[in-house]
Amino acid sequence: MAKIARLKIELDEMEPPVLRRIEVAPAIRLDKPHLVIQGAMGWENYHLYAFHAGRSAAYGLPDPNWPDPDTLSVKTASLADLLGRLKHGESFQYNYDFGDDWLHTIKLEALVEADAERTYPRLIDARGRCPPEDSGGPWGYGHYLEAIADPEHEDHDEMIDWHGPDFDPHKVDEAARRKAVARLARPRRGKARAK
Repeated sequence: MAKIARLKIELDEMEPPVLRRIEVAPAIRLDKPHLVIQGAMGWENYHLYAFHAGRSAAYGLPDPNWPDPDTLSVKTASLADLLGRLKHGESFQYNYDFGDDWLHTIKLEALVEADAERTYPRLIDARGRCPPEDSGGPWGYGHYLEAIADPEHEDHDEMIDWHGPDFDPHKVDEAARRKAVARLARPRRGKARAK
């Protein structure tokens, strides 16, 4: 049976913590784990991204206006290629939105046998709500949380108008996150994709 990579994803500099655990096939191209992370976290896939394996390798989408010979394409490299560049126990990074710089630290927790009764990728754990898209990185998100928590804050009304009154950083809609990741799974042969 094929191996499956169990990955722990932590959004850096977050209080409260934002963490996801996913399982994904190591053989998939790196543009696919990007989509899995987007779905698992709750990002909206509006911005550029890159994976970084230590100091030696970066994987992203080639920018025709700013070519970087040191950046490898996510469309030609697999997750296994990236993992192969790491030392035992070393983590890698995923940077989403180069303006806000949402840095995610990703650690391979285990390589496990694939379960024939499951589809992959899959979300196995979700804690903490993802910040709203375009909230300004960790600093801007901290400001947003401060403003929505204090009705007397000078930006309170603007932030509530922007993203609504019910944002709770502790509550993640795990069912929605699971569904977003499950939509990326390929159906097993002879079986229909679960709805």
